[in-house]
Amino acid sequence: MKLNTLFVAAVCAATLLNSCVDKTAKENQLKYTHTSLVDGDAFAAIHKIGEAAQTGVQLADLTHASADATAKDAASKVKAFYEQILPALDSVATAYHVDFPIKGVPAVTEAAPQHESASTDTTTAAHDHSAHAHAGAAAHGSYVQHAQHQIALVKEQLSRLTVNTNPDLQKFAKDQLPKAAELYKALGGKEEAHGHH
Repeated sequence: MKLNTLFVAAVCAATLLNSCVDKTAKENQLKYTHTSLVDGDAFAAIHKIGEAAQTGVQLADLTHASADATAKDAASKVKAFYEQILPALDSVATAYHVDFPIKGVPAVTEAAPQHESASTDTTTAAHDHSAHAHAGAAAHGSYVQHAQHQIALVKEQLSRLTVNTNPDLQKFAKDQLPKAAELYKALGGKEEAHGHH
């Protein structure tokens, strides 16, 4: 009788330990908790770049349809940059289980900025704030300045990703950073001189 009890206990323990294998645990974590395989900084950078790209393409379309020649030229450059970065960003996000495209990014309209929503979801409120900034830029006719600001934010996030511990994210950022810097200069932005101490 004791031998049967010991055998059943051993089988149960082996089953339990086998289910805790690292690969199985990671798969179950991803499947059941919707976590990603990147650190918090990379997760935030992917979301910020993705949000800027999604709303930037929409705003560029609106600006291209109803603006002066300078703004139209800037809008076409900005749209081309964002359209080339979105597929690469999608590939990185898919490989590391980051939800993409970002859910909850509102559409940009020509209307004046809407009032803050009464939502208690902090991620939605953050997306709403960014969308208001995009809509406000279109309403005030300062598209080029707004685009400069957004590209500067994208550049900052790409710079942060170049020193991330993940080599794939570093490669993505190093590929995209020169393109963002070139667009920033084309929009009239000034590159900061970095002094090494």
